[in-house]
Amino acid sequence: MTFPPCYQPDDDEPDDPSRRTFMIGSAVATAGLLIAPTLTAQPQKAAVDPHAIPVSLNVNGKLHTLKLDPRTTLLDALREHLDLTGAKKGCDQGACGACTVLADGRRINSCITLAAMQQGRKIVTIEGLAANGRLNAVQAAFIRNDGFQCGYCTSGQICSAVALIRERHANSDDEIREWMSGNICRCGCYVGIVAAIREAKNATV
Repeated sequence: MTFPPCYQPDDDEPDDPSRRTFMIGSAVATAGLLIAPTLTAQPQKAAVDPHAIPVSLNVNGKLHTLKLDPRTTLLDALREHLDLTGAKKGCDQGACGACTVLADGRRINSCITLAAMQQGRKIVTIEGLAANGRLNAVQAAFIRNDGFQCGYCTSGQICSAVALIRERHANSDDEIREWMSGNICRCGCYVGIVAAIREAKNATV
């Protein structure tokens, strides 16, 4: 048998059609053995925590009823159960301020606050600051003054700044620095942060 000039027989190609059929059949059977368990496996039900307690949280104006381990922090409840990931887990020791949220208008470190202790309080996270499609004055000022770089600490910085202005602790740059000292920016954007708070304070007075 002759072949066109552009065609070269494959040395690995089986000459015997029955061998080819056997190889294809073996491949199909092997694939079936691998796929079948995934098709027939029943989804496992999540284990029910026998120690879970009902916890009602008012977050960003909406009431949520959860079943939580009593040891669950407010930060974990927000991130893992309510999918509100704006508050960040930084040091997990209440030292960096990345997890700062507002509770009845006061700033708290949500990483060291138990969710069960916040029942009956109005929690506001970074996701709840904007209203009617418009940024909060502090959020807008942070953008205009480059008050962030990587952005990891920014949600905590902004929540803390909102409370600081309401507390009337933004009367000078030195006062702003002192009362924002619990919020660390590892990128070193403090000049922009102070300028943003000063601008937002003047806009809200």
